[in-house]
This record gives sequence, structure tokens and C-alpha cells, in this order.
Amino acid sequence: MKTISGQLLKSMFISASNNLFNHYPEIDALNVFPVPDGDTGMNMNLTMSSGAKEIVNRNDQDVASIAKCFSRGLLMGARGNSGVITSQIFRGFARSLENKQEINVYDLADAFIAGKDASYKAVMRPVEGTILTVIREVSDVLYRDAQDNSSMEECFDIIMKEARASLARTPELLPVLKEVGVVDSGGAGLVAILEGMEKALHGEFIEKNSEGQTIVEEKETEKRDGYTMSLLFHIYKDGSKKQFIQRHFNDFANHHGYDLVVSSEKDDRITIKLGSLFPGTILAYLQQFGEFEQIEIKPFDSKKIDKNAPRKKSAIIAVSAGPGLDKLFKEAGVDYIVKGGQTMNPSIQDFVTAIKSLNAHNIFILPNNSNIVMAANQASEVVSDDYDVRVIPTKTIPQGLVSVMVFSPEENPQTNANNMKAALKNVMSGSVTYAVKDTDIEGVHVIKDYYMGLRDKAIITCVKDKLEALRNLLANMIKKDSSIVTIICGEDVKENEMKNLQKELAAAYPNIQFNIMSGEQPIYSFIIGVE
Repeated sequence: MKTISGQLLKSMFISASNNLFNHYPEIDALNVFPVPDGDTGMNMNLTMSSGAKEIVNRNDQDVASIAKCFSRGLLMGARGNSGVITSQIFRGFARSLENKQEINVYDLADAFIAGKDASYKAVMRPVEGTILTVIREVSDVLYRDAQDNSSMEECFDIIMKEARASLARTPELLPVLKEVGVVDSGGAGLVAILEGMEKALHGEFIEKNSEGQTIVEEKETEKRDGYTMSLLFHIYKDGSKKQFIQRHFNDFANHHGYDLVVSSEKDDRITIKLGSLFPGTILAYLQQFGEFEQIEIKPFDSKKIDKNAPRKKSAIIAVSAGPGLDKLFKEAGVDYIVKGGQTMNPSIQDFVTAIKSLNAHNIFILPNNSNIVMAANQASEVVSDDYDVRVIPTKTIPQGLVSVMVFSPEENPQTNANNMKAALKNVMSGSVTYAVKDTDIEGVHVIKDYYMGLRDKAIITCVKDKLEALRNLLANMIKKDSSIVTIICGEDVKENEMKNLQKELAAAYPNIQFNIMSGEQPIYSFIIGVE
């Protein structure tokens, strides 16, 4: 085969999305840090699925239309750094194919080079040994080795050989991968995408591992905050996962969501429909018992613009996960809460929806997570023709709170942005959460289900008790010049524990002002800010 048509490219993209879907749990398992986010495979899966949905019913014969539509779907559905980088790869790929009816060998090589260039430009500080390395090495080798007489099958043989070799080399480029003994998870996701494209090219289109089951489309319901979730879930009954008890799941889901409906498709498969402020918490809980075969997560868009209302000078958007955290941000002056965090990164579309719902001249976004900053930046670019958006690169909840505290409605936007960014240097962030696997990393022995104390992303301690983890972490974070410590307690911390903590810490650190409050956030027992 010498060329690829629009409909074949469509088949290749959808096959790629399906292949990634089939393998995302094992890609999640490659994550180096033993924290309960498991986000790389999930984020790339949701990103690719968004692109596939945009082209599934299109009959365009030209590659330009298919690639452009697929790229647009990826961009708006992109979640997390891995998802944004994936969307940028195919954004460059699509731009290279503008006005083309078919792809020949050199068009394919040029498209991969353009995808590589776009992905590198999207990252402020590219790190080698990641998905970026894999796309760069694949693109360079294809560009070097593709010949006039090469077939498309031969080109993809070159692509897959180099992709697998490049992935295998990632631990040599990124020491933490070598220490833990895994390859890069984002690179593995890209290899799954390329493999799906190759299979379709060879006439071996990959279907989702759902055995023909489908999810009933959501009906219109009363608008609420958060997300609607439709899931097809495969329960493992072979002993490889925890035993699933539906009564326990119902209790958990009703606590973290609403409008729960569970129905059985087969003995080991169930469909789940519910609304939730914290979809990542639901997904993380279910992963203990099996794997997802289909996932639909859509944000409610219940906010409408009053076109007759005067425009505000400025508005602030913050990412938050937990009713208590939402309240803290609202009280501090945040206008719009985007639901999400470590366990469920919001998409670019979520940010665009938030921006468009605010009747303001100038908008500031606080991502509050290092894995969300890129999506916020891309969203600001998407709406740049109509809105003046500034992303303050807050990587933690404490940074977000400190940043919004220095915002002044009277200042001009650039001064506010400068002041908010400067405030980030004055706070040290930490957290306590549980480990999802046994590992040894950066000299710390981590035991599954024990509590880790993290200073930024460094594991300081791993112990059986969450309060002990907090004490150890504070001992590491509090310095001679520290004056204020904010501790935001998660949903698993009881009120009496909070009161006892206040007394204990005031006695242990008499010169420190402790602000202990409930954030009701999932997953993280404590979020700490030290100023």
C-alpha cells in the first residue's frame, strides 16, 4: 500500500483509541509514584476517546478533514500532561496534512515530524525518557529511513520497531524509572496508540474489549454540579482483585455521588450511572475490583451568561476537589470551581466551559496541580481570540489559596498576575496519602496501604498511621523561619482528631500559628502549607 485515504486514517485512529482503552490499566500501573492517582493511562485513554468520538460518524474521503476533526476532539478532551502532549502530537500531525487528500510516504514522515515539534513546543521544560523521547526518536528514524519505494506497511514496521526500542531505553534516560524498574507510562501509552494504528493498516482493526456491550446514553436530568458518569465495569472473579460487594459499592457511591443506577449486563459485568463531584474517587475505588470496559464522563454545564449583566473587571477559576476546599476558595474570592484534582484531571473543555460561563474581561486560572497546568494553558490558547486569560501555575492547593489571597480587584491584570505568581514562592506544600503498591523509591521503602508523607513530590516518610505520617512530615517541613502552618483535613479525618491535632501541635510548636480546617477532600488525608 502506497497511500492512506481519509477513511483508512479514520479506521487507524479509532483502532488506536481502542487499543489504548484495552491497555490503559497496565499503563496506569507503570506510574512511578505509588500514589492513588493512576492517571497516565486513564488521561490518555479519555483524551483519545474524545478524538475518536469526533470522527466515528464522519464519511470524509480526504485525510485533512479526518485529521483536523480528530485533532480537535483530542484537544478539547485532553486531560493531564500526558493527554495534552498526546493532543499536541496529533495537532501537529493534522496541521501537516492540511489540504491533502491522501498520505504518501513523505507526507507520513512530515506529519510525524510536525507532531514531534508541536509536542515539544507545548512543554516548557521537556524531559527526556518520556513520551516526548518516544515520539522524537520514532519521527527522526521514520524521516531518515522512509524511501520512495517504501510501502505504508514498511513505514509502520519502522515506526513500531523504533517505538518499542525507544520505550525500552527510557529507564536509561530517566533515573527514577530505572530505580523503580519500569518504562515510562506516557511512552507506553504512545506505543499502544501506534500499535492500534498499525493493526488497522494491516486490516486487523482493534475493537474495545467490551464483548459488544454498550452503555445507554444519558437522558436529560435535573442539572447539578459535578459530572455525569456512565460506566461499563468488568468485575474480576478469579482472585486477582478484591471481592466486589455491591452493597458496599452502593454505600460508597451514594456517599460520593447521587442518582446511582446499577444494572447487570452479565454475571461479571455491570453498568453504572451516577452523578458525582469527584468522578476520580469513584474510578479509583472501582479499580480495586476489576477494570473498565467503557467510560463516559461529562461535566454539567449549569451556568449561563446573563448577556444583559455588566461585565466584571476580573474573575478567578480554581480547580478543587472537596466541599470544604470549594468553600475555602469561594470565601477567598474564587468565582468558578472546576471539579477535579489529582485523581481526576479536568479536561481542556472543562476549562473552556468555565471561561465562557464567566462574564468578565480578565480571567485568572489556578490549576492547583502540576498535572493540570498544561491543560489550563491550552484552554487559555483556545479562547485567546475572545478572552484575556492568565494561568497562575499553582501546583498545589496551598499555593492556590495563597495566590488568591494576594489578588486585588483594584490592580491591573498584569500586576495581579505578577503578585499571584510571586506569592507561590512563600509557601511550601505537603500532603499525606496512602500508598497503592510496594516499592523502593528515592531511598524510601514504601508499603502498600501505609501512609506516605510527601513534601511536594518527595516521599519523606511511609508509616502505618496517617497521624504519625503527618507528624513526621511536619518535622521535615517546619523550619526556623516558619510562622504559619495550614492543615486541610480530608474526608477520612474525624472532628475529634482535628481538635486533638490543634492542641498537640500548638504545644509542640508554640511559635507557629496553626490553621486546621476541613477540606473534605478524597484520597489525601492531609494537605499542608507552610509559610
